Amino acid sequence: MKHVILGAGPAGVIAAENLRKADPSANVVLVGGEDKPPYSRMAIPYVLTGKIEEQGTYLRKTDGHYDDLGIQYIQGRAAKVSPDSGKVTLEDGQALDYDRLLIATGATPITPPVPGLDLEGVHHCWTLDDAEYIAARAQKGSNVVLMGAGFIGCIILESLVERGVNLTVVEAEDRMISKMMDTTGGEMLKTWVEKQGVKLLTSTKVTSVAKDSDALKVSTDKAGDLPADLVVVSVGVRSNIDFLEGSGVQTGTGVMVNDRLETSVKGVYAAGDVAEGPDFGGGFQVHAVQPTSAEHGRIAALNMNGADVKYRGSLIMNVLDTLGLISASFGHWMGEDDMAVKMDHDHHSYTKLAFHGDHIVGALSLGRTDQIGVLRGLIQSRVKLGPWKDKLKKDPSRIAEAYVACTQK
Repeated sequence: MKHVILGAGPAGVIAAENLRKADPSANVVLVGGEDKPPYSRMAIPYVLTGKIEEQGTYLRKTDGHYDDLGIQYIQGRAAKVSPDSGKVTLEDGQALDYDRLLIATGATPITPPVPGLDLEGVHHCWTLDDAEYIAARAQKGSNVVLMGAGFIGCIILESLVERGVNLTVVEAEDRMISKMMDTTGGEMLKTWVEKQGVKLLTSTKVTSVAKDSDALKVSTDKAGDLPADLVVVSVGVRSNIDFLEGSGVQTGTGVMVNDRLETSVKGVYAAGDVAEGPDFGGGFQVHAVQPTSAEHGRIAALNMNGADVKYRGSLIMNVLDTLGLISASFGHWMGEDDMAVKMDHDHHSYTKLAFHGDHIVGALSLGRTDQIGVLRGLIQSRVKLGPWKDKLKKDPSRIAEAYVACTQK
């Protein structure tokens, strides 16, 4: 059996290791798109701040790890998939035959249609090479403009602040991390960030970037022009699926998969940031976080090897540390009318629970590091709250008591 895995992030690496474990005689080929060993993008900000070296981002630290397991590692990018002939063609023309194929090609940063984003000094922060470029320009006291205050943007924000730059963040939405925090939480986070010396412009768009002597001029629709030595673009990502055109593999936002992580084409699977798969609430979406990628990789590998393992779905979950303030979101906190809220603006503390019937289906929290796991457990266990629902509606901070009372019966 020959398995080809496109993508060497967490999903691809874990899949390769599990395939090897399940079948020592199988041919396992792992294809990575960069001239680096497989690494974690989530570790890039720590490289930017100097807390770790490049080697600290590598998913497996042991020299010869893949060779020792008999996993063939190839650098390249997929250009075409031909399921009828069981073949993948790479951009360099190399053709790889497969019996089972895993698409774990991840995502690529979006470049919005803004004039001047191709200028020297404008950069994404997505790869190790990007981090090296940004570190060279983001020196202490330099003027940096960060486009975007979503999840990834906030991680980059913290790294830039640690480097001592004069940072201005321009966010088109009306709040920070709009996909994981409501208006109240977003405003509280904005107040916190501004107290740390960051200039934050929400509901503002960059309209152009131009050269201005030895620096850059960033023009906005509401805040005038901003001087910059460096512009970092972080306005979202899109799944890497263009190479699947004409393959018959069904795509939406990402590669659409069933509850076995198999695509619309038999023998072709998808995992990680590229997979539009089941979520815990019964829908389908791309859930681009590393724990989901890891679980995708494991389950896809089992099914590629002939097992029949059902994926129960990703719990939509994000936890973020922004300059020392922890924010978290779980499940379906939007779209429910039955809510409980507790907030303390002075201490940047906020808890919001979303109920559906007798269950908690979603939650937001800000300013607390305790009981994050309890919130997740209450949602994932679908525990019936009984009389504890009314108690939580009066005081949503009593989640630990509710968990104990409702699960220890």
